[in-house]
Amino acid sequence: MPLALLALAVGAFGIGTTEFVMMGLLPDVADDLNISIPTAGHLVSAYALGVVIGAPLLAAATTRMSRRSVLIALMALFVVGNALSAVAPGEISLLAARFVSGLPHGAFFGVGAVVATGMVAPERKARSVSLMFLGLTVANIVGVPAATAMGQALGWRATFLGVSAIGVAAIAALVALIPRENAPAPATGLRGELAALRSLPVWLALGTTVAGFGALFAAYSYITPMLTDAAGFAETSVTLLLALFGVGATAGNLLGGRLADHSLRGTLFGGLASLVVVLALFPLLMRTPVTAAVSVALLGMAAFVTGSPLQLMVMEKATAAPSLASSANQAAFNLANAGGAWIGGLALAAGLGTTSPALAGAGLAVLGLGVAGTAWAVDRRAAAASARGRERVVAGHVPETVESVRR
Repeated sequence: MPLALLALAVGAFGIGTTEFVMMGLLPDVADDLNISIPTAGHLVSAYALGVVIGAPLLAAATTRMSRRSVLIALMALFVVGNALSAVAPGEISLLAARFVSGLPHGAFFGVGAVVATGMVAPERKARSVSLMFLGLTVANIVGVPAATAMGQALGWRATFLGVSAIGVAAIAALVALIPRENAPAPATGLRGELAALRSLPVWLALGTTVAGFGALFAAYSYITPMLTDAAGFAETSVTLLLALFGVGATAGNLLGGRLADHSLRGTLFGGLASLVVVLALFPLLMRTPVTAAVSVALLGMAAFVTGSPLQLMVMEKATAAPSLASSANQAAFNLANAGGAWIGGLALAAGLGTTSPALAGAGLAVLGLGVAGTAWAVDRRAAAASARGRERVVAGHVPETVESVRR
């Protein structure tokens, strides 16, 4: 694998850290700015909104730039957003800074996936994407706990200065490790990129992302009350258990990349099916501390097995202009985050029990399987129609020598 993938992983590590660290810093931020914790929770939403808006807009706005330059510019915007977060004097300015921090997230992963797959042989494409995503999953194991501890010891503003430093390191790595010839400007302009989004297979792939990862976030958004109320863990143990989720996600990401290079569709179906099983068993697994800890790791593994296949599938369905479609897939991940959390919350509000969000997630995973199955059927029909068209052309072709003899 090219060393340049390390530069993408460093950027992903910084992005993953700043995305999830706010959850652990909410009490500190709320106290410092004299706001309530629910109000401080809007800072999480502001980042997610930045991702959803920024992913397609920035990918579209940079279609004429070389992908190497785009990645460097996006990481520079990431540094600016986090630096502004560190010096924000109040709630409104911090909300704006978090929104700016989220803008480059989706486009970085989207364009980065295109660059990563362009540097490797076809049989290693999924693995290259998984190595870029490795920075995101490792952030949940190392980056988020370390950044949270830094914020608690030195103040939450120090955390965002530290994340900005990671962004600067990522820029240096991108400049040094990504060759210009491996990340040229796309051949198509904005019109070509937008044309890719008119394809039904692209939208089916995006729909699979929303449903599949919505299943994850329906459960993961409420994992703390499940662990404390259902499994009986102390609140002080939750951080360590969430690190187990990161370990599972890292293992699943690497496994998914390796398997998808052999069977993209099979890995996707297998990952979604395993997610259904894990989430459906959550009410049973949450009855003892040991099985609950195992279930957290299994949840991360089952969900992230599908990460690389989904990203690669969107890119393959938009081969003429993959950057915008790939970035749109990252927006779909964050829509899944918001939508899954909302659906899981509905299950809790309905009084269905502490573990009911996991069952709601299992339903979403079944929906994801249905959308993926529909995409498979559409592909088969398109392939069959193409084959029939070739047969008609061959059958209707009369060699010139034979026709001349007839004349």
